[in-house]
Parts: sequence; structure tokens; C-alpha cells
Amino acid sequence: MTGSVVVGYTATDAGADAVALGTRLARCLKADLHLVIVMPVEGTRNAAVAPERAYEEYIRTQGREWLAEAMTAIPADIVRHGHVRFSESFAAGLIAAGEEFDARLIVIGAAGGGLFGRHRLGSVASELLHSSTIPVALAPAGTAAGLNSLAPIGRITVAIGTRPGADALLDEAVTLATDAGSALRLVSLVPFDAPPGLDTGEIRQIGATHGGDVLSTAKAALPAEVEVIVEQAPGDSVEDAVAHLPWQEGEVMLVGSSRLAQPRRLFLGSTAAKMLHVLPVPMIVVPRTRAEAGVRP
Repeated sequence: MTGSVVVGYTATDAGADAVALGTRLARCLKADLHLVIVMPVEGTRNAAVAPERAYEEYIRTQGREWLAEAMTAIPADIVRHGHVRFSESFAAGLIAAGEEFDARLIVIGAAGGGLFGRHRLGSVASELLHSSTIPVALAPAGTAAGLNSLAPIGRITVAIGTRPGADALLDEAVTLATDAGSALRLVSLVPFDAPPGLDTGEIRQIGATHGGDVLSTAKAALPAEVEVIVEQAPGDSVEDAVAHLPWQEGEVMLVGSSRLAQPRRLFLGSTAAKMLHVLPVPMIVVPRTRAEAGVRP
């Protein structure tokens, strides 16, 4: 399957984290890697600076220098490209680049000030997670400084519930696991989707039935050599469940966007937002109707 990985790059620790995760994803998916720096357009920069073409060329040159330095850290087996783009917003510039380069994923790092190994959403991530037409991968703080920052993606965990969009998310997870050669772990969120009033036994039975159905669907779609398992997330809350799940080094988690999202666009729902608070691995957020609309993952 074709497609590329687009990294929203800044010359910061968060930018290095995004490059590290983007490199791992590009290698596993055998995809080209595009590092994109988005600079403000003329009308959005400081009014005290003279509107001269020389200024634009200056910041373009600075951006190219940052990109050249960043690309020296990318292994030689990865086909990489650097781009300086101008846009009214960083997120809009990344989405435009993602569409231009037929991106499978847009990768960004965490906002500054977060805990090592955890996620913290800044303004760019928030805008992307409410408007992107392309899945967004979030790199936790410190990804580039990990003991094995270029580890292969050995397993993909996907959080599956019963709300609208679950089928599309499972299709995306199956495609990603197949292309990356990764094992697939299906984590049932049915206990958190269950209607109020059910007792513990009823919730467990619903979860077990749902998990079995999803497992059968995934096994039928996956190549025989791709391992797939299903687990029920333990805990009294989404945060508690995610915090107590065992995680492998190099693992990533896939979640769907909220049912409130517009067609083929992201909207980070409350469940995914709660997961982010405690999740120790990268998260990929998938537009809810992406697969339903026949769009290539």
C-alpha cells in the first residue's frame, strides 16, 4: 500500500520526538518520510517587521537549515524529504502537506511542560485533532530520548467499543497491522459503553460476547502470520483501565475520533482524551468515517 508519513517539525524537543516516531512508522510501513516546517504567512507575523520578500526568504532559509540538521539523525534506509511551507496556522499547513503527499499519518510531538513519557496537547495538536482528514499520531514527551527510540512497532493496540465508527477503526487497525507486520491487540471498551443500570455480570457477558465477535472479524481479515488477541480493559474508569494494561516497548495505540466528528474529520472524544492522561505509548487517532467513505488508510 502506498502513502507517506508527514511529520510536523519544529526545532525543539517535541520536534525531535515527532521525527523519532515518524521514522519508526515510516520504516514499518515502508513509506517515505516528509518533514514539514510550517512558517506563518505574511499577514500573521509581527506587524513591526517590514513586509519584504527578503524576510520570507530569510525564514525559509532558516527552516531549511533546521530540516537539514534534523534529517542527519534519520537512518539512511529511510527515504526522507524536507519542506518549508507557509500557512495561517501550523495545523492547516500540516493538513495541506498531508493531502499533497498522500499521507497515511501526520505525526506531531507533545507540548512543552509535560511529563517524560506522557502526552500533553498544545494548540497545534488540539487544532489537528478537531480538523484533520488524516489520522494523527501523537508522540509522548521524550520519545527521541528513549533507550530504543527506533524500535520496531511490535504490537498495535486498538481500543474497540460499540459506538458508531468502531467498524471503521477495526478496518484501519487490521490494515496497519498487516502493513507493519505487527501483532494486534484488541482492547474491549464495552464496559465503559454499557448503558447504566446493568450489573457487573451483565457487563462482563456483553464484553465477552463483543470481544469474541471483534476477534473473529479481525482474524478473518488478517494474514495467518499476524498474531491477534483480545482483552477486556480492567478498571473502574477509562484512565484506570489504560493505566493497568501491560504495554510493550515500541507499542502504539489506535483510537477512533468522536461520533461528534464531521464526516472524514477528526474530533478527539472524551474517552480518548481521558486515555491520553495516562497513556505511556504513542496514540494514533483515526477519523471516524475514513474507512466507511472508502478512503485508503
